[in-house]
Amino acid sequence: MSILVSTWSITLEMRKGHELIVHGVYRRIRHPMYAAIFLFALAQGLLLQSWLAGWAGLVTVAPLYLVRTPREEKMMCEFFGESYRDYMGRTGRLWPRL
Repeated sequence: MSILVSTWSITLEMRKGHELIVHGVYRRIRHPMYAAIFLFALAQGLLLQSWLAGWAGLVTVAPLYLVRTPREEKMMCEFFGESYRDYMGRTGRLWPRL
């Protein structure tokens, strides 16, 4: 969890000293924070009695994910090169590969 919190940024940027983390939850999926947000939004939609309030989270998060993730992955490919492309090949974006 501390890795997840310490590496997330509101802006897309690579800093000196950043390293590709491929252990822990990142061993299976590349975007665990987005996976957790989607699961939370799905649960909210199923649990709240108001359809509008229930599904508003998912409707809000989906465009953010669809816009930000491709940009993040492009930046990571440019910064880490072939090692990130290999990592992409063995992990799922949101859900683990079987």
